[in-house]
Amino acid sequence: MKKLDTTYWRERYLSQETGWDVGGITTPLKAYFDQLQNKDIEILIPGCGNGYEAEYLFNNGFRNVWVIDLAIEPLQNLKQRCPLFPEDQLIQGDFFELEKQFDLIVEQTFFCALPPSMRPDYANKMHQLLKPNGKLMGLLFNCTLNTDSPPFGGSANEYEEYFAPYFEFTVFEEAHNSIKPRAGRELFILLRKI
Repeated sequence: MKKLDTTYWRERYLSQETGWDVGGITTPLKAYFDQLQNKDIEILIPGCGNGYEAEYLFNNGFRNVWVIDLAIEPLQNLKQRCPLFPEDQLIQGDFFELEKQFDLIVEQTFFCALPPSMRPDYANKMHQLLKPNGKLMGLLFNCTLNTDSPPFGGSANEYEEYFAPYFEFTVFEEAHNSIKPRAGRELFILLRKI
């Protein structure tokens, strides 16, 4: 397996090998964001890619949105589309080195981009980065995908093992409003830090 480092991800963006990028926010995430009442919450989107979710949130009055990605190119793309997005909330770096805490963390194709061996570390780090009673919300693939390169698939049973020590499962079920190419293959998760 190739080393999934900054160089790898930059090359993917530069060569436009971004099959995970659907060109906008997906229905399950939009529906969740649309019911949020408190626009002051602090939100993190790790492995944000082109950051359509951050753009949507920012354009809808959420000003405390941070994004992080290993590659600079998608962050530049987000800034170009959303020029008022604060520079200090665009982080090029390693998610596992973040220190700040958030009320909500949004999962959208970051988990499946990590080598499966890092999944326990992912669950632990999410727990660390959330404030008390903070929430991890998003989508996970619930199907077999690649084994040698991202996206890496998996199953609900496997994922439960990683999250159970750290989270209360508020919602953990097949997404009912996935976009067509992902229908029947995604879990919608809403987990509360314990």
